[in-house]
Amino acid sequence: MNQIQTNNIAKSYGQTEVLRQISLSINSGEFVAVLGPSGCGKTTLLRCLAGFERLDSGKIDIGGQTVSGPKRHLLPENRGIGVVFQNYALWPHMSVTQNVAYGLKISGVPKKERKARVAHVLDLVELGPQANRRPSDLSGGQRQRVALARCLAMESRVVLLDEPLANLDVHLRGALEEEFAAFHARTGATMFYITHDQSEALALADRVAVMDRGRILQFDKPEALFRRPSTETVAGFIGEGRVLEAEDIRPLGGGFASAIVLGQPVKLRCNLDQDARAHAKISFHPGDLHMIADAAPDGICANVTRATYRGAYLRANVMAGPSGAVPLSVDIAAPASLTSGQQVKLALNDGWVIPTTHPTCNHI
Repeated sequence: MNQIQTNNIAKSYGQTEVLRQISLSINSGEFVAVLGPSGCGKTTLLRCLAGFERLDSGKIDIGGQTVSGPKRHLLPENRGIGVVFQNYALWPHMSVTQNVAYGLKISGVPKKERKARVAHVLDLVELGPQANRRPSDLSGGQRQRVALARCLAMESRVVLLDEPLANLDVHLRGALEEEFAAFHARTGATMFYITHDQSEALALADRVAVMDRGRILQFDKPEALFRRPSTETVAGFIGEGRVLEAEDIRPLGGGFASAIVLGQPVKLRCNLDQDARAHAKISFHPGDLHMIADAAPDGICANVTRATYRGAYLRANVMAGPSGAVPLSVDIAAPASLTSGQQVKLALNDGWVIPTTHPTCNHI
């Protein structure tokens, strides 16, 4: 079993609290991604799991074994995990082949199998022709691919990845996203994946943790984060989310409620236990807004401030509401044409009432 369990872990550097009482339960074989702004504690959390940082308090169990705790700190090399760091961590005096093969050699993998595994992963990351070069002869993106190849070759049962695709071009990012998914399906490894890229996290992970200021705000399936954020911070962080004030929230039953948004009646999704309220915050995304006919009796009045071509759609920035003071974005399917200053009407086709109370999300 390769489950990861953290219990109230905390880590500070001087007076700065970087991790604040984080408790997580990651299932064996689960692919978990962690999102959050720079400085939120993502990489420190990964380094604590790897054993490169000692905890100030709390406990970490991996595979049912305590690896970090008040009286125990297992060294990284004894944790049985693979790590891919953002800064590569390559041996400068070794060739690409030697860097990738080193862990296999230390683990006692026979020479023939070692050679085959190394050749396979180098071809996968398109580094076969550079097999005999040293890291100093490679670009930053190529060094990152060496680190990825080394991890893939080891096929560890627990894999920690810190921004593994950050320095790669679009073509290789797509190919390696597919390889990570295939590697996960093939090996059943538990994957802990740090990234700034929401599309990576939402596409790859079984569950995603959103961090901010050393805490985990929500740990949930990608769809739940997008459609049912538990806090305003999560709502505004995921998928260009927008948070607005709504009035006169009235539950309709079955997870729906009526409300007034920007002066117009709308139907929103909500928790089953949503109560009637005079005010609440709601979240939605640009794709939830649609243009309607100017002659429609209802609709949110808006003035176009800018329209940009995005290929399959036009992104319109507007100032909306009775006073024309609320900035919004709406996506309009191509072909479409809008001009700055044009008056339009919008309908909100979907939205979510953000819960006014929610569980302490650090204990999940």
